[in-house]
Amino acid sequence: MHIFYTPDIAQNTYTLNEEESKHCVRVLRLKIGEIVNLVDGKGGFYTAEITSDNPKKVILSVENEFHKRNHYLHIAVAPTKNIDRFEWFLEKATELGIDEITPIISDRSERKIVKEDRLNKVITSAVKQSIKAYHPIVNEATSLDAFLKLPFDGEKLIAHCIANEEKKFISDLVNPHQKYLVLVGPEGDFTPEEVSLALNKGFKPLTLGDNRLRTETAALAVCFEINYLNR
Repeated sequence: MHIFYTPDIAQNTYTLNEEESKHCVRVLRLKIGEIVNLVDGKGGFYTAEITSDNPKKVILSVENEFHKRNHYLHIAVAPTKNIDRFEWFLEKATELGIDEITPIISDRSERKIVKEDRLNKVITSAVKQSIKAYHPIVNEATSLDAFLKLPFDGEKLIAHCIANEEKKFISDLVNPHQKYLVLVGPEGDFTPEEVSLALNKGFKPLTLGDNRLRTETAALAVCFEINYLNR
């Protein structure tokens, strides 16, 4: 099954851009009459037939199938010092199912800068590989203070490891079929002051168990648990 990412699709006929057309004809060697699949990243999953196999401008006849998710998951996570680990999280979270990711910079963050273009390429590749109709949004990196000032209409959780603080599991904090925003901190965890600030903004304290997890593992665990809750 050949998948193409087509975020601007809107008609029954679609023309692949030059890069995708070249990949379709010269690399995959697809011809007129062959069937491919398209995803727009917004929930649209399409079956399309090649009607013109010009390597600079492949034209497709499109039939739409729509897949609607029953929840919305936004994870705001501190990017890891080793960017490969953060990219691994993006890839696996896309495969599991996630809608939005915001890299957040907190007091103990080891990485302050990320390249959104590179992160989007990782996600697009994962969308194609896992045949997902949704392409997660990657926002610009922002400070935790600024992020906490943004509105969110849904369940808000913060995962942290501070001892002697009351925390609950995801299944005890939220119900299925909702919007969820979850904060995951850097390797050194959020500071007590940051946790207190988030709680004052309406976030509920979350535990992921007794094991001390790496940032990307904790974020992926959140992604898995939310999707399992909404299975």
